[in-house]
Amino acid sequence: MANQTSDIEDLQSRLAFQEDTIASLDKIVATQDRAISDLTKQITHLNEQIKELREAVRSSQSGGFNLVDERPPHY
Repeated sequence: MANQTSDIEDLQSRLAFQEDTIASLDKIVATQDRAISDLTKQITHLNEQIKELREAVRSSQSGGFNLVDERPPHY
């Protein structure tokens, strides 16, 4: 009987540890999901900027405005 009680306590302890581990992993996954979402938005924004810059370079090469004379957006 004492052996069964010990086994049950051991199983309860393992279950509690597993539940704690699952909760910790869930928080980590949620944090990583937010980070991936933010990075995806940043990549999309950077791709749009690259596209705009390519178009600006093409325009300047084909006789459009001159990139050298254009002021950066922070001025």
